[in-house]
Amino acid sequence: MGTKRDYYERLGVSRSASADEIKREYRNLVKQFHPDRVSEDKKKEAEEKFKEISEAYAVLSDPQKRQLYDQYGHAGIDSRFTTEDIFRGANFADIFGGMNGFGSIFEDFFSDLGFDIFGGRRGRGRRTRTGEDAHFEAAISLEEAGKGVEKNITYQRYEACPQCNGSGAEKGAGKVPCPMCNGSGMVRSGMGFISFAQTCPTCQGEGSIIKNKCKLCTGSGSIKKKKTIKVTIPAGVQTGSILRLRSEGHFVGSGYGDLYVHIRVNPHSVFERHGDDLRCRVKISLVKAVLGGNIEVPTLNGRVNMRIPSGTQSSTVFRLKGKGITNLRTKHSGDELVEVDVEIPKKLSLREKRLFEELAKLRKET
Repeated sequence: MGTKRDYYERLGVSRSASADEIKREYRNLVKQFHPDRVSEDKKKEAEEKFKEISEAYAVLSDPQKRQLYDQYGHAGIDSRFTTEDIFRGANFADIFGGMNGFGSIFEDFFSDLGFDIFGGRRGRGRRTRTGEDAHFEAAISLEEAGKGVEKNITYQRYEACPQCNGSGAEKGAGKVPCPMCNGSGMVRSGMGFISFAQTCPTCQGEGSIIKNKCKLCTGSGSIKKKKTIKVTIPAGVQTGSILRLRSEGHFVGSGYGDLYVHIRVNPHSVFERHGDDLRCRVKISLVKAVLGGNIEVPTLNGRVNMRIPSGTQSSTVFRLKGKGITNLRTKHSGDELVEVDVEIPKKLSLREKRLFEELAKLRKET
């Protein structure tokens, strides 16, 4: 096993740390190294670290063992205690009891791992996988998001093998108990009073294996197929909205998972969306800004007339009630905010120039 790492170093505390400090750091490390909180390729390493911190805590939380360790190091512990003795008497219940109950912490952190302590068994045992979710991204226009739309989407999914009906076995052939886990679905490892139970890698936790695999699906029980379905996308969705279609996902084990349709609304050339409101910019002539009048402005449902009052300044924002996006939950429509830009003519005819000069004289501008 190699040289053991210093217990204080393993828990990240000083040699003068109090019992409360040791307890606190151990609690934090328990959460950090729970195998379900790390990626698949780091689970084995997390389990080893969990065993190390538990041994360190068992020694340093016991005044007698800690004194021996401080005086003689690992030799003082290994020469006097077996692995079981190291863990015997360690107050794990106090640790977990301060974290919403002894049973609760095992459910939260150890149930999936199958952690056992002092004979208290926790583990999932055999399991049967039922379905696996599929995901699809649907791109729609802003108009479609505003009004709602029905779309046909085509995606790949795994369906039950028609030859073996999803069992993965040849006709007439059944399943036999897994030789690796003896039908339990779990394999165990550990030391002393603490052990770990993991899903059996041979049968994937089912407790049985296929003796004669189906030739069509090679024992997987499913085959990949292309499927097209009609999806109703309601008005008011936005980028990030997710639609769930039950039982349209992949077939695994004995059933189908769900299909999650992730919505992406494409950018619009005219409108910007702000929640349920739409915002756009339109240009108006200098004459219209000065004298006022009607202009046509775009909306998601076509162009409409909007009144411009005389003396309108550039960057003025007008509100068109109910011309925005329908709210997905309340079904109330937002507004359209129209910002106007006053266009200043770059070239003037001789007559236009004289008229502006006359206007300047009337307004006493030089």
